[in-house]
Amino acid sequence: MTTRPHVVILGGGFGGLNAAKGLKGTPVDVTVVDRHNHHLFQPMLYQVATAALSPGDIASPIRSILRRRRNVEVLLDEATAVDTTARQVRLASGGTLAYDYLVVATGANHSYFGHDEWAPFAPGLKTIEDALEIRRRVLLAFEHAEMEPDPVARQAYLNFVIVGGGPTGVELAGALAEIKRYVLRRDFRRIDPREAIVILIEAGKRILPTYPPTLSDKAKRSLRDLGVDVRTEMTVTGIDADSVLAGGWRIPAHTIIWAAGNRASPILATLGVPLDRQGRVLVEPDCTIPGHPEVFVLGDAANFAHDPHGMLPGVCPVAMQMGTYAARVIRDAVRNRPTRRPFHYWNKGELAVIGRGRAVANIRRLRFGGFFAWLAWIFVHIFFLIGFRNRLLVMIEWAISYLTYSRGARLITGRSVDRPPTPADASA
Repeated sequence: MTTRPHVVILGGGFGGLNAAKGLKGTPVDVTVVDRHNHHLFQPMLYQVATAALSPGDIASPIRSILRRRRNVEVLLDEATAVDTTARQVRLASGGTLAYDYLVVATGANHSYFGHDEWAPFAPGLKTIEDALEIRRRVLLAFEHAEMEPDPVARQAYLNFVIVGGGPTGVELAGALAEIKRYVLRRDFRRIDPREAIVILIEAGKRILPTYPPTLSDKAKRSLRDLGVDVRTEMTVTGIDADSVLAGGWRIPAHTIIWAAGNRASPILATLGVPLDRQGRVLVEPDCTIPGHPEVFVLGDAANFAHDPHGMLPGVCPVAMQMGTYAARVIRDAVRNRPTRRPFHYWNKGELAVIGRGRAVANIRRLRFGGFFAWLAWIFVHIFFLIGFRNRLLVMIEWAISYLTYSRGARLITGRSVDRPPTPADASA
């Protein structure tokens, strides 16, 4: 009897999932390890945070996705360290996994640039839990404003600050502007939600810095048309429970969202190879780590600087193509065809939505914005959703939202009353 090679995949995101799918029919045993039981379509996570979709619309159980892959098993666990000499992965549960090939696709987390004390006051958006917490804070802000008699304190509840002008920040700003302008305008009696102020802060010279300047300007104009206060070249220097310090100004706000920085998973530090400033591995042209051709690092965990157009961005198409590529390399090696061509990324374009009927698109040589860019964004993102049920539900939800400006997932979960007690509360 012979033992089949064992492939361990860390992470059930776009990179890890495509690697597992690509090994279908290959004479290997595959183990997928993830600390969550679901695959999450992160590009639409902001739709959950702004009450347009429910979590189940953009997530599917990993076991369900891979159930037809007979050579794949799924473990609900977390990898804590990798021993590349012994070829073992240590798990949070206390066990270990031996591997012949290792695929590290653990993604990234929030980076507060050395100010982790800001995290409780300015949550980021990476997980379903993050999205639900942001949704809770946004909806509670309007509820608290409804009960606040002091106009100055009331406005602090109605100020929403988003730090970071990348795609996530732009999408959140546009969605919040639509909520206060259209969705909630008739729901309250003591306040006018349209008086809420959405502020987008970007430290650089322009929002969407990876896009061509013409599209950045178009996105900025679209946001301002929606009533978003876009502030560029402004660095945040402090965040607390009720304000943001930026550019020498103090902005009173109880709802602050962080969309400014990422840092790769800490497990990458255990690989014993060079990392960049964001903690990503400086990978070889074949997506492996130096000195270990059996270890692949993909997606947000990889700093791939071998593309002729520059370093690859941390977007889902990059991770998906890397996952498919790694599976092909492993498949060829197992079948004694170990020739490795360098990974080549096929850039199909960039899309960022700003609001209802508003988006910008950079597709090959085409650069355009407006309604047709918005339609392209919808269909491209729905196409990548896992499962027909998810696609159908999202299409229905969007159709209803488009026609009625409604947000069907406006549920406040967890604690509903979290503001500091006032003298009136004590005497009640």
